[in-house]
Amino acid sequence: MISPEELRRYPFFSFMTHEQMREVAMITDEMEAAEGETLFHIDDPADACYMIVNGAVDLHYVVIDEHEPDLRKDFMVGSVNPGELLGVSAVVEPYEYTVSAVAIEDAKLLKTDAEALRELCENDLELAHGLQRQIAKETLAKLHSARVQLAAATAPG
Repeated sequence: MISPEELRRYPFFSFMTHEQMREVAMITDEMEAAEGETLFHIDDPADACYMIVNGAVDLHYVVIDEHEPDLRKDFMVGSVNPGELLGVSAVVEPYEYTVSAVAIEDAKLLKTDAEALRELCENDLELAHGLQRQIAKETLAKLHSARVQLAAATAPG
């Protein structure tokens, strides 16, 4: 459990009432990840979402040949920095991570229990609505970043 004041520092949580912040803080813990540590793998059950306090995490998409599983390609598709949310799959069905997340430097994170968060959302539709709006904004920003990277990688020259 963390203090609700810890959440108040991040614009992502600004839509929440004091009571909603208190409830989310009760299901959130601080954690640390060492450089090189994998937080989760693609297709793992999404059991938590994370807010980066400090440090950075790279997101990787791994493509595996269905006929020859030893043939695989790992693409770095983005980074998550302080103040950004990681693991939104924890509140979006089918609740499976869509990328792998690896700390690229020592990091401190806030880890929110996904099952408890989903339960809070079931009981508080305003919280669910606000959370989905914030997640949609963050997801669109990441999509835009991925498009820029793809355009740069495929540009002639």
